[in-house]
Amino acid sequence: MDLRLDDLDRHLLTLLQANAREPAANLARKLKIARTTVVARIARLEREGIVSGYGVRLGQRLEQAAVRAFCGLSVNAKGAPATIKALERLPEVEEVWAVSGQFDYMVLLRCGTPEQLDKLLDQMGQIDGINQTQTSIVLSRKIDRRSTVE
Repeated sequence: MDLRLDDLDRHLLTLLQANAREPAANLARKLKIARTTVVARIARLEREGIVSGYGVRLGQRLEQAAVRAFCGLSVNAKGAPATIKALERLPEVEEVWAVSGQFDYMVLLRCGTPEQLDKLLDQMGQIDGINQTQTSIVLSRKIDRRSTVE
């Protein structure tokens, strides 16, 4: 699979990230290319795994209503796969990254209230293989570059 993107691919991805529901005809107009070219490019980007799906980005108002936190986890290396499976079963776990440094994983959590976060952290502390956690509550987002294509 060739992951090289040309300028047209990057521009198309930027437009799709801004509005994934934009009709192909509108995208074609903005890119100054044929609609069939847009459709073919999108199909190729999907087939090559560059575009893996389409979703909804939550607005800042809803983001602020939730309690979000980053939780660093130190885990028993032999039990790491089972630990990840256990985390997958917790709906409040949004993302898990393997990282270098003090922790083995960083986990992004979303809860409705501080009390729910407290309960979730207690649940996570009971998961076999988790040796240590350190949690930081998100106060605000200062930069959001999720809608840019590199």
